[in-house]
Amino acid sequence: MAKLRIGEVAPQFELEGTGSKTYRLKDYLGTGVMLAFYPGDFTPVCTRQFCSYRDDGDRLEGLGVPMMGISPQSVESHERFADRHGLDVPLLSDPGKKVARSYGVVGPGGFIRRAVFLVDGEGVLRYRHVALFGLRYQDVGDLERAVSTLS
Repeated sequence: MAKLRIGEVAPQFELEGTGSKTYRLKDYLGTGVMLAFYPGDFTPVCTRQFCSYRDDGDRLEGLGVPMMGISPQSVESHERFADRHGLDVPLLSDPGKKVARSYGVVGPGGFIRRAVFLVDGEGVLRYRHVALFGLRYQDVGDLERAVSTLS
């Protein structure tokens, strides 16, 4: 799929995630949501990324826009990852990479590019950041700046 553009309607999805819950984009109409695509559980950069979200949880919660992590690993892997590191961001399983493809974050060789999308309460994409190389992630300061563009 072509690159998703700011102002386009975000692709709908329904995925299983941590906490024995099914997550649907349509459930976030009215509030909006931040989607953080990441390559994999237990990898060094992904661990630092989600631990930083845990450590800055008050700031992240203060954004007023919930966040979800999405990667191809199983829910069981996500549960172990979350338990080991005390993570509280829901982690969703996209084993066939269908959602990742719809958001244009599957790179050459099938790996998932590290990316953050901000979908507003009407289901419209308002921010996107897709890393060419996944060595750096969007920290809470970056996310605060992204959310500030909604006002």
